[in-house]
Amino acid sequence: MAGSLPHGRARQSAALTPVMKTEPEAFILANTALLRPPHVPEIVLHLASEVHELWHKTESELEAIGLPPPFWAFAWAGGQGLARYILDHPETVRGKRVVDFASGSGIVGIAAKLAGAAQVLAADIDPWTGHAIRLNAAANNVSLDFTCRNLIGEPLEADVLLAGDVFYDRDFAAALVPWFEELAARGMEILAGDPGRAYLPKQALQPLATYEVPVTRVLEDSEVKRTTVWLFTGP
Repeated sequence: MAGSLPHGRARQSAALTPVMKTEPEAFILANTALLRPPHVPEIVLHLASEVHELWHKTESELEAIGLPPPFWAFAWAGGQGLARYILDHPETVRGKRVVDFASGSGIVGIAAKLAGAAQVLAADIDPWTGHAIRLNAAANNVSLDFTCRNLIGEPLEADVLLAGDVFYDRDFAAALVPWFEELAARGMEILAGDPGRAYLPKQALQPLATYEVPVTRVLEDSEVKRTTVWLFTGP
């Protein structure tokens, strides 16, 4: 999931710079821990802790050392809710071709694979995400394909599209809705997990389930976010 940087940012440690520039997977392993997201404890992910130094850096410092904002290092509420739904309703993806759009940590795609999806393509425009997803998939004994290509507007060879926490930005949401309409018109099922972001197109959605998802205050304004899984139905 993309969005704004976590709260409470501080100074960079220069000792991290060379690893971040040249060895993404080594950096991820050195600066995260294998943790179980509270709402989806069946899955383990390489995640940052609330007190970890990396997540207190300014955006300019991260850019200077070649690291985009590391959204892959958190279990966002929308992704946790959607992953929970997939694990509880495996028939949604079982035997199907799935796209995990704006994949972040890969939590949703991993849930889909654990639920029996035939194939999962994780898609995120941040190439660092591909390294995180590869590590996270291996930790859960599954395999996911990955692309950092911007898929918006493309026809997809898939049966289900899963999107965790994607309606946080006006322009991004405005681009997603017509694309989702085109995909749905071709018969694709589209599910979105959302904790009440500002640009959620409720008029195009049908609620499927609602959860109280524990989150970190590094990211959010509360410790629990009410998160709904929606079926995209169009206008």
